[in-house]
Amino acid sequence: MLQQSNTLINYQVTGAWLEHHDPGERKFIDIGDLVLESKSVLPDVKIAYQTWGELSPTKDNAILVNHALTGWSDVPAWWPDLIGPGLTFDTNKYFVVCPNVIGGCQGSTGPASLHPDGKRWGSRFPKLTVRDQVQAEYLFTKKLGIKKYQLAVGPSLGGMRSLEWAIQYPELVGAICTIGSSAIATGDQIAFATIQIRAIKQDSNFANGDYYENQIGPIEGMGIARRIAHLTYRTELEMDLRFGTQIQDDDSGRFAVASYLDHQAEKLAKRFDANTYIILSEAMNTHDVGRDRGGIVSALSSIKVPVHVIAMDTDRLFPQRLQEEIVEATPTAHPLHVINSPFGHDGFLIEVESVGSIIKSILYKSPVNN
Repeated sequence: MLQQSNTLINYQVTGAWLEHHDPGERKFIDIGDLVLESKSVLPDVKIAYQTWGELSPTKDNAILVNHALTGWSDVPAWWPDLIGPGLTFDTNKYFVVCPNVIGGCQGSTGPASLHPDGKRWGSRFPKLTVRDQVQAEYLFTKKLGIKKYQLAVGPSLGGMRSLEWAIQYPELVGAICTIGSSAIATGDQIAFATIQIRAIKQDSNFANGDYYENQIGPIEGMGIARRIAHLTYRTELEMDLRFGTQIQDDDSGRFAVASYLDHQAEKLAKRFDANTYIILSEAMNTHDVGRDRGGIVSALSSIKVPVHVIAMDTDRLFPQRLQEEIVEATPTAHPLHVINSPFGHDGFLIEVESVGSIIKSILYKSPVNN
């Protein structure tokens, strides 16, 4: 049994959801011990998740939504107007499921969770891979009694996991859809992520990852990481047209673009954790569907389920060529969907109507609708 900590942790330490917080719409399920790709064991793993709609008697009308790095299970909060009766994820037909990824900070087991010894995992939390995260989602799926997902869909890190679902558990997915994602991390992505991780670790309040009982956590370091990341999520043209050389209309003397980035950092601090930022970034850095499978082309060519790929034409973090590579190497891939957007990688969040329309067309071909 986990010992419950009575220590109240504020946003100056972490924005993680903790066991004494209101669960809101979260549900929880225990999946037991998880054997990681590294062969180490993560004990007593808990998955926090949310659902919409009802699971059919045949238990095969489910849709798996895999969130991105700083996303979480509350899909309507970041993909508004996609879930509900008659919407893209039609809850009159589908049972929509979104688990919080392990290593995260919104209720599933992660570095801010309690270790079996009653203290927080902190620096003791093991490194994870995308495959570890999918293995946890598989065990979660079996616990829920779901026999098949009509679609596994996700953006960015969520797209990486959806692709792994097609390779590892094809019998459980009718089709997958990746959005602004890739089959392998690139040197450019790893470079930006490494700088962000260093920014967090250089914060004097990082305390080697064991900051949860301190008065202040590495909020400043995570804020710098978020500012860097946000520039990779958007486009140079948008930043220039939107802000240019404007000075913020207050007494700070800041450039407007600096104020905007400050705001993004402040928002993240209220719902995220610095250790999680590192754990999930490192998982993305090691993403490679071809590892121990004979290479990327070999892995992708083994996929048997329909694969749908969506790209943002201005995405500088996951450029369109990475999506093209998935389509070209996957025999079951449909033609690439390209969304024209001035918002870069964040287009998957902003171009909701276009994303929803494509997903709806994919689901129209689902056996549930035949």
